[in-house]
Amino acid sequence: MSQLVAIVGRPNVGKSTLFNRLTQSRTAIVDPTSGTTRDRQYGKVDWTGHEFSIVDTGGWVINSDDIFESEINKQVELAIEQADVILFVVDAMNGVTDLDDHVAEILRRSRKPVILVANKVDSNDWLYNVPEFYSLGLGEPYPVSAVSGYGTGDLLDEVVKDLPDDDNDSEQLDDIPKFAIVGRPNAGKSSLINAFIGEDRPIVTDIAGTTRDSIYTRYNKFGFDFYLVDPAGIRKKNKVNEDIEYYSVIRSIRAIEASDVCILMIDATRGIEAQDVNIFGLIQRNKKGLVVVVNKWDIAEDKSQAAIRHYETAIRNRFAPFVDFPIIFTSALTKQRIFKVIESAVEVYKNRRRTVPTSQLNTVLQEDIAAYPPPSNKGKFVKIKYITMLKDAQVPTFIFFCNLPQWVKEPYRRYLENKIREHWDFTGTPVNVFMREK
Repeated sequence: MSQLVAIVGRPNVGKSTLFNRLTQSRTAIVDPTSGTTRDRQYGKVDWTGHEFSIVDTGGWVINSDDIFESEINKQVELAIEQADVILFVVDAMNGVTDLDDHVAEILRRSRKPVILVANKVDSNDWLYNVPEFYSLGLGEPYPVSAVSGYGTGDLLDEVVKDLPDDDNDSEQLDDIPKFAIVGRPNAGKSSLINAFIGEDRPIVTDIAGTTRDSIYTRYNKFGFDFYLVDPAGIRKKNKVNEDIEYYSVIRSIRAIEASDVCILMIDATRGIEAQDVNIFGLIQRNKKGLVVVVNKWDIAEDKSQAAIRHYETAIRNRFAPFVDFPIIFTSALTKQRIFKVIESAVEVYKNRRRTVPTSQLNTVLQEDIAAYPPPSNKGKFVKIKYITMLKDAQVPTFIFFCNLPQWVKEPYRRYLENKIREHWDFTGTPVNVFMREK
């Protein structure tokens, strides 16, 4: 299971700005108006070789005019409950407030590692206000400026130090493949697992969101041995209203991160929706293998070959530029082609672990490079001299050594990736292509 860091605090202390700084993105909306962040933002942080998940939360408020106050506070409490480390953000310009005291009291009761972050130290003058936050009883405050990035390196060093070791994670399972069944609520995930194992394990109803927690089921039949992971259905954030639904979302995200291959369920009766694309984005962001399963095909209005081709084209267009993954049309109810799903997931897992000898890489790919060399830039020509594949990488990773790596742009990297996929079977798994100076 991956490591999760939550950012909490009262409104307008710069939580979303800090989230964007740490994730090096602009995912979270930043606005001086209090209460702008109501839904959680999820991202990834990579610092000194340590990768962890981070979630931004709405500002904690009491007795406000915001009709969403109770819901925001419930989500903050759940983020605190689920996090491994908590970043408590306060405003160095305004000093300690009653709301800060209230949040600090909650955090002290949580018994979780808490790092006190004194934000908005945009100049040295504000450093004199930082010692005031010792009164919160949460240890040393770390002065930072989320706008400029001041102090964030030291802050991340402290976060990494406080994160628990993966080896101590209670949900760390045997070293066998883990396949996560993911998708929107009521797409048929639990029904598919029941069809696989031949018995009813998870509760199955026609009510979206019945599965509240991730369930690991060992599958050891017909020569296969792996874990099936049935996380709760991922709903759109504006539909996650119950405490338990937000818990399900967090568990689903963690299940994706802890898996090797994700089986993405799409409801044939509803088509490809924005939430399916969002889930695909989570899978891609975490660089997991992918098998797309179009479920409920038995009740689709048009089951012709032309309809299948149209559906496949639509899926690949929505998921582009990554299009090299298997698509299977099934029915968990009638068990139509469900064994094909297992076979495809196992094949994708093998592709993730596939290695190509260095001699073979250079022999084959140098011909493709000679046929279509990298474009010249300002009269300079890129010469790729050597190719190798990293061992023990999370996903297949290829290093191309050349004289001018900075001149090799994304279109040519994509050309090289396509050639790799053309010569060797990496269906369903992301492929990394890096250029390095020889």
